[in-house]
Amino acid sequence: MADSSTEGLEIDNEDGVTTVRLTRPTRHNAIDNETSIELATFFNGATTDRSVRAIVVTGVDRVFCTGADVVRKGSERALDRGPLDYRYATEPLRRMFHAMWEVEKPVISAVNGTVAGAGWMLALLADLVVADREARWTHVFSRRAMVPHAGDSYYLPRIIPFHRLNEIALLSDTLTTETLADWGLVNRSVGAENVFPTAMELAQRLANGPTRTLGLTKRLYRHSLSNNAEASFEEERNAMALVSTTHDRKEGVRSFVEGRTARFIGD
Repeated sequence: MADSSTEGLEIDNEDGVTTVRLTRPTRHNAIDNETSIELATFFNGATTDRSVRAIVVTGVDRVFCTGADVVRKGSERALDRGPLDYRYATEPLRRMFHAMWEVEKPVISAVNGTVAGAGWMLALLADLVVADREARWTHVFSRRAMVPHAGDSYYLPRIIPFHRLNEIALLSDTLTTETLADWGLVNRSVGAENVFPTAMELAQRLANGPTRTLGLTKRLYRHSLSNNAEASFEEERNAMALVSTTHDRKEGVRSFVEGRTARFIGD
């Protein structure tokens, strides 16, 4: 994967770990349509990109992501958008989150600061969440008389226990990382200076793992949230057959027999 840098977004790869960084501090790292499209393209391509073995998503300037950028570029009319079918207003974001949910590479969110709105999904759709213990999280939609959107109503109930989700969405209180860690939604709650290093340490461990096996494991768990039992069992059988043909599966068996640490190559 070639490194890339466009307005508001940096993507770079080193030793199998791809870092995706939102760089829109003047917009509090809100995601506009162009960034949504670019991120969807990245996540859609990452599954088959052999250079990507783990992904870290983060922001800049003590802000992780404050959701969708609701102001059109070059327009001061935030409340008067003219003719607009609001059913599809956040379609680029929805497609981006779907691509993130489906990507068959491990994803870690390095939550370096404030999270709001759809930023919750950018953080929690990751497989592991590392967050600044001082970060503040606000779901915000009900404060603005908005319903959850961009896929929120599909993904968050699959991640957050029902009554906790209602507390988050209906009361719209600002919560701390420590609270979310107590609720089981954050894997590592650390000091601000340790967020990115901790995320990178985990990402490197995953990047050194059996990449295809990790991807199939993700697929099985995530699809099981929507599949019935028989569909899940069939997908599990297919995954077992597929992974049995990989180099890393054979290496896993050999290393066990030989009593040594496995050396996985991602194939």
